[in-house]
Amino acid sequence: MTIDDLPTWFLRTLAIVFGLLWGSFLNVVIYRVPRDLSIVRPGSRCGACGTPIRAYDNIPVLSWLILRGRARCCKAPISPRYPLVEILGGALSFAIFEVIVSNLPMSTSLGRAGLVYLVDFALALGLVAAAFIDAEHMYLPDPITLGGTALGLATATLRGVGWQESIFGAVVGFFGVWLPFIVLYKRLRGQAGMGMGDAKLTMLAGAWFGWPGVVFAVFAGSFQATIGSAVVYLVRGKIEEPESVRKDREELQALAAEGDAEAAEILKEDPLGEAPGEGLGKARIPFGPFLILACLEYLLAGGWLLEKYREWFLGGY
Repeated sequence: MTIDDLPTWFLRTLAIVFGLLWGSFLNVVIYRVPRDLSIVRPGSRCGACGTPIRAYDNIPVLSWLILRGRARCCKAPISPRYPLVEILGGALSFAIFEVIVSNLPMSTSLGRAGLVYLVDFALALGLVAAAFIDAEHMYLPDPITLGGTALGLATATLRGVGWQESIFGAVVGFFGVWLPFIVLYKRLRGQAGMGMGDAKLTMLAGAWFGWPGVVFAVFAGSFQATIGSAVVYLVRGKIEEPESVRKDREELQALAAEGDAEAAEILKEDPLGEAPGEGLGKARIPFGPFLILACLEYLLAGGWLLEKYREWFLGGY
């Protein structure tokens, strides 16, 4: 059986529903991973009062709309992030089917097409979770960046990328950020320009897309970060680090003041251990979400982007 043997409308519907369901699970990942909680047990609970959430109150997007953004158990507000992440899950699942799976040769077996979809969707899910975690906590979880790199290397041939190209891309991705933006930048400016999580994320991009994906992720991510920062600065008049980062630092400082040697060491080693300096040049922004946006853009439109680049800058050669 091939993908051409099933109705397109059925596959599209399946992709959207499947994406919405996994988008709902992503909310669990985004909430629990930074708090070192299991993403498996216990089941979904209200973040305000801890009451288990019933199945009919856990329907992606629809439950949030019916409940008008408030928990049934205690009426605590439910962040709009929850339906947003669910919608992103459905949209990315649909996009992967439309852009990647539906353009596979018609003779592609259903099993291979399903595997291509699952691998690319797993990448998209991991990237979305990492983006929201980094935006709130300014760190990128190793299980996502390192796990995603391993998956990219293991499935390279599935995307028509050779293992050597995938390995070389991963190496370029890591050292291309680690050396200039972490080691050298820190020596020149006294602080790292990017974090280790960013280096691991560009390593992931290289494992999936080869070195061209790394170049695109860094430059497109930087461009989008510049635009995003400018918009925030124009609207708010300043750029502030996430509140959770400030709270974590204050807790560590309090422990260090009480003589906790481990807390003092963390503050010393962590780039976020000191409050950012005054001025736009000292402002901190989580760069991961912009790198991740670039990775998703390359996943869904990398071929088109490279073709346009050749047309615009190389005259079609």
